[in-house]
Amino acid sequence: MKLIFSCLMLVFSSLYAAVVDLGVDRFFSEGHFKALAGKRVGLVTNQTGVNQKLIPTVELFKQEKSLNLAALFTPEHGLHGYRQAGEKVDNQGSYCSVPVHTLYGENRRPSAEMLKGIDVLVYDIQDIGVRSYTYETTLFYVMEEAAKHRIEVIVLDRPNPINGLTVDGAMLESKWRSFIGYVNVPYCHGMTIGELAKFFNSEYGVDCQLTVIPMKGWKRTMSFRETGLSWIPTSPHIPDEDTPLFYASTGILGELDLVNIGVGYTLPFKVVGAPWIDADLFAEKLNEQKLAGVHFFPTHYTPFYGSFKGTLCHGVLVRVTDQRQYQPLGVQYLLMGLLKSLYPQEVKSRLTKTDGAKKRLFCFANGNEEIYNLLLNERYAAWKMISYQKEEREKFKEIREKYLLY
Repeated sequence: MKLIFSCLMLVFSSLYAAVVDLGVDRFFSEGHFKALAGKRVGLVTNQTGVNQKLIPTVELFKQEKSLNLAALFTPEHGLHGYRQAGEKVDNQGSYCSVPVHTLYGENRRPSAEMLKGIDVLVYDIQDIGVRSYTYETTLFYVMEEAAKHRIEVIVLDRPNPINGLTVDGAMLESKWRSFIGYVNVPYCHGMTIGELAKFFNSEYGVDCQLTVIPMKGWKRTMSFRETGLSWIPTSPHIPDEDTPLFYASTGILGELDLVNIGVGYTLPFKVVGAPWIDADLFAEKLNEQKLAGVHFFPTHYTPFYGSFKGTLCHGVLVRVTDQRQYQPLGVQYLLMGLLKSLYPQEVKSRLTKTDGAKKRLFCFANGNEEIYNLLLNERYAAWKMISYQKEEREKFKEIREKYLLY
């Protein structure tokens, strides 16, 4: 019996052993940190900045006596990640005796005062692999300000949790450039944060002194689970390692408040429901479209807060059957289009009542206004939305090749 138990433990430990060395792991294990000796370091990080063994990057910097950690900079949701989306974060005093500067309060860029005396900025935050997530923009703002002040930037690379192959969704039109979408890449770009930094630095002519410390062992086909790394929730509604995939599948739809997308329930971004939906019919019509890699299952649930709080909702649970084939934006636009086709009056009346702020947020997330117009005006909008800017996506794939590290 003991032998069987030992064998099982070996099997399980091998299944969950990390196969990827993060940029932060290599930064310390391979001695890259030695180049920072005698320099004043600013660390851009939050609760996701941990190494393979879950030791916070802040602690690693503090433990290494040759390093002078002079300041911390934190993105949306704060240093510990508990602030809600859009909630202003005040300066948080100090942490481990190091001053903490928020980049989601009065300032979204590091000011000259914050950067005074800083020689190098190190960025170590887990991204979720989609354009409309503010951690990416925080990095780009940091790079732009660093270039102005001739400060070196080092990015400790981390996995794209969706994978490094999925490229889906529309590009970003300059009119809709914002803090939730700053770089002209598809909504799902299939790049790591280090690759995006290289892309931004060159394509946008930032020309900051940039170094990316790549991972070791990461492959573009990998989901986050396949890395063997532990997932740290990146924000309150991204609790699990597969949530980024679903965020990319329903998050834009959620901006309109047409339906509940599981935010306020136990399945954020994994369900789509409303009191007026026929769950069985909705699932049947979605599955008839035969999108690759996905199955829609009828579901019923009552949100605890948010859209339709305390009201029984009917809809679908999105289940990924093949992540290699799954196209998140294809799923998102199919959901939108079928809602419009099955419930045209309900959707149109809600869209025409949508206030300007919600419409703008929807367009900022999409990176264009055309998707909104198609949803509002087309009876059968799904496939028009899915195919929108297909040629532009293909051109992007060619451009991004020279920035890929893996």
